[in-house]
Amino acid sequence: MNAPDRYEKFVVPEGTKKVSYERDMKIMNAATFVIEREDHTIGNIVRMQLHRDPNVLFAGYKLPHPLQYKILLRIQTTSQSSPMQAYNLAIDDLDKELDHLKRAFEVVFISSLHLVFSLFPFTVGDC
Repeated sequence: MNAPDRYEKFVVPEGTKKVSYERDMKIMNAATFVIEREDHTIGNIVRMQLHRDPNVLFAGYKLPHPLQYKILLRIQTTSQSSPMQAYNLAIDDLDKELDHLKRAFEVVFISSLHLVFSLFPFTVGDC
């Protein structure tokens, strides 16, 4: 079979950077980030977060080929910011949002466990 091994979809090869940055020489305040071993999930989340930044003029991504496990994220900003600043801000904001989501999920999950165990009490010997 010609399909690559499954681990190649998510394991970054040794000596390869997870994220690389290439400035655009033709357009001011524009750059392309190559994010290795990611797909539409990360590409779309980061793109949407970048769109929330008023200093971002353009944010888009593409997958070069279905068998190449990387995304190309293109960012253009106003003169008040740089693509690197916008990218770092978007990643930091996403990190905070996901941390908040995780904490909210844990609170709801633990409270639902308390509810279940209060409705259906059992002891270790019952199992």
